[in-house]
Amino acid sequence: MNKLWLIIKREYTSRVVRRAFILGTLLTPLGFGALIFLNIKLATYKDDNFQNIAVRDESGILTKAPENQDNIHFILSKEPLSDLKRAVLDKKYTGVLVIPTVTDALSKSIVLKYYSDDKLGNDMSSDIKTKIRDVIRGYKIASLQLDTAKIKALETRVDIDPDPIVGNKNQSSVSGFVAMGIGFFMGFLMYISVFVYGMMIFRSVMEEKTSRIVEVMISSVKPFQLMMGKIIGVGAVGFTQFIIWFALMGVILTGIGSYTGNNAAKQMANNPQMQMSNGGIQPQDMPAPNDMALAITELSNQNWIVILPLFFVFFILGYLLYSSLFAAVGSAVGDDAGEAQSLTLPIMIPVIIAIYIMMTAVR
Repeated sequence: MNKLWLIIKREYTSRVVRRAFILGTLLTPLGFGALIFLNIKLATYKDDNFQNIAVRDESGILTKAPENQDNIHFILSKEPLSDLKRAVLDKKYTGVLVIPTVTDALSKSIVLKYYSDDKLGNDMSSDIKTKIRDVIRGYKIASLQLDTAKIKALETRVDIDPDPIVGNKNQSSVSGFVAMGIGFFMGFLMYISVFVYGMMIFRSVMEEKTSRIVEVMISSVKPFQLMMGKIIGVGAVGFTQFIIWFALMGVILTGIGSYTGNNAAKQMANNPQMQMSNGGIQPQDMPAPNDMALAITELSNQNWIVILPLFFVFFILGYLLYSSLFAAVGSAVGDDAGEAQSLTLPIMIPVIIAIYIMMTAVR
């Protein structure tokens, strides 16, 4: 038992004190946190440069300029198209939007002309089409003498509000996506970790065999003790790294959740559309919650007391299985290191099959 403990201690300490282990342990959560934060910032990014777009209405359906859309300012103009194009070249306008003549109120397709030397981005194109579509829709309703109230009644938004039958679990519309994300993340984390730490054992066994060090060690310890010492020592390294990762990620996600929550509160306070009436803010005036902030809140509401122990149980069992296989492959490799590629392929196939099963199970 003392010999087994010495092997475990040597395998553990020799790896934990390495600079690569320390940097990888600290930088990996920071990298994931930076990635999540960057996604939130990019998802909520708004261009502050105002786009002044001259609108020439050849259909005659506009009595005034369309309402401004975010950073897009529509300016209704009756000037000739040639003059408007010249104004775009003089940087007076960003572009010229031409609404063609609408001859049939029953037509389902209308092609707008947009003149500008600048590229028309996807977001800006979508905003323009949405705004003009609303204008043309209003014109069609009036031309066909339809009841506006009844038309609006057809527009029904359908959401799903999950509510458990047993227990007081708080669920939201993103609960399923968060659960799926946790399953995928932990599954791939185990998949990568099994190979990373399994390859550590594989290289350690192979190096000791090719350098003849193992022949000296076998004279002092049993082969089973040597294998178990390596497996447990390297597994303890992975266990230590996971504990640090989960602790750091918890702190980072809490900070990001607090930041996004504060920003959402500021946007809500600064939103001019939120009018006070009847002594308070009406629900229909409140903006929709940010999905990313809602997902982070849902993450904090998960039953981590059950999830984390189960994750470590499955990780340890899978690690023990595949690390012993990697150790067996390492011991079977001769002087030619190229043999390792053909020997590791049978080990990789069951893991790849498990990944496909995981994807189906998570869905």
